[in-house]
Amino acid sequence: MAIEQSAVRVTRWSGGQHPTLSAITRQMQREAMRPYFWENAPNYRYGIRSHNYTKVMYVVEGTIELSFPDTNARVRLRAGDRIEIPTGVRHGAIVGSSGAKCVEAALGRV
Repeated sequence: MAIEQSAVRVTRWSGGQHPTLSAITRQMQREAMRPYFWENAPNYRYGIRSHNYTKVMYVVEGTIELSFPDTNARVRLRAGDRIEIPTGVRHGAIVGSSGAKCVEAALGRV
């Protein structure tokens, strides 16, 4: 995976049991974020977009594949994985075949 575009950062879960929604939410709050939870049905697609903030997202359950059209890169996230997408980086997403539950927030916004 070679995602260089403005330093998109992926942190893979490497522990035993995946973190819970409450554990992820507490961690994000400790980082001064205001997380919110969302979920989607299998194979849901998000069109290409960008944000005026750095987006931080954790997968709680399921999978989601993010695409970065400007670099032709893709990354598949599983339960416990975290991604940070810097301001202005264009991205789209496809939810996996079993759906996805995620928590996300804007980094640096309180």
